[in-house]
Amino acid sequence: MNRVVELFGHSAESRGEDWPRIVREQQCPFLSKTCYKVRKSDPTTSIGSCTVLYGRQQEPVVICPARLLERRQIFTDCFHLLTTHEPGNELHIIQEVSIPGGSVDYFLVSARKGKVRDFVGIELQTLDTTGTVWPERQRLLEKLGVPRVDNEEASTKSYGMNWKMTAKTVLVQMHHKIQTFEHVNKKLVLVLQDKLFVYMKKEFTFEHLKDPAVLGDAMHIHVYRLEKQPDQSYKLGLQSRVSTDADGIAACLGLQAEARVELAQIVAALEAKLSPNTLFRPV
Repeated sequence: MNRVVELFGHSAESRGEDWPRIVREQQCPFLSKTCYKVRKSDPTTSIGSCTVLYGRQQEPVVICPARLLERRQIFTDCFHLLTTHEPGNELHIIQEVSIPGGSVDYFLVSARKGKVRDFVGIELQTLDTTGTVWPERQRLLEKLGVPRVDNEEASTKSYGMNWKMTAKTVLVQMHHKIQTFEHVNKKLVLVLQDKLFVYMKKEFTFEHLKDPAVLGDAMHIHVYRLEKQPDQSYKLGLQSRVSTDADGIAACLGLQAEARVELAQIVAALEAKLSPNTLFRPV
């Protein structure tokens, strides 16, 4: 059964929500700004669908990377990978830094007096959908008694989960980037949901990954699950951590890896973005 279970960060099953206000304001509570996923036909309307059920899936599947930013827990769970961080250093969260091999979603940076002392790269991956979630979103609004500007709830169109392409794409991206991090003796963390991780273990060669994770490895995978709370909301919780190195990611795909970059290039890119706005502030 397909349906939307979280809209604009709020569980559809939670009681006492002011849904007309939530839909009107279109705010993403994880980014503290308007939801960036908008309709192509109407860029002023945010879709807001964070999490869905699909087919026989009885547990929610996260389809928006921003959903993984709840309480900024994923950053806290990476503190131990800042192996040269020292008391007195500031912690910064920096978005979208380009390195050879592609752009990295976030960097957790330890800095002192504007100089980078250590960093960890963090990539977020959620499942991509095929088709459209919009009719299911509108059916949810109808159920919640929220006025709608169309009658798409009557549409027979639906969505699917792009398991294979999502899994293959993220492994290829990690393969491109992990050589860079390993070469400069830093860590790269892939953050994903347990549903996607289970699929990847089934479809690719994961037997060589170390469980639990080993601090010395360059590539870490942090697996989270959505845990249902007494008030029917969902809370993100760390389920497991595994690790490997560049050769291990190549082995997952049956490839040989090959990228190199100097540490100075990454440090320069990070220091250029350090500011009071990037300081880590726990919610």
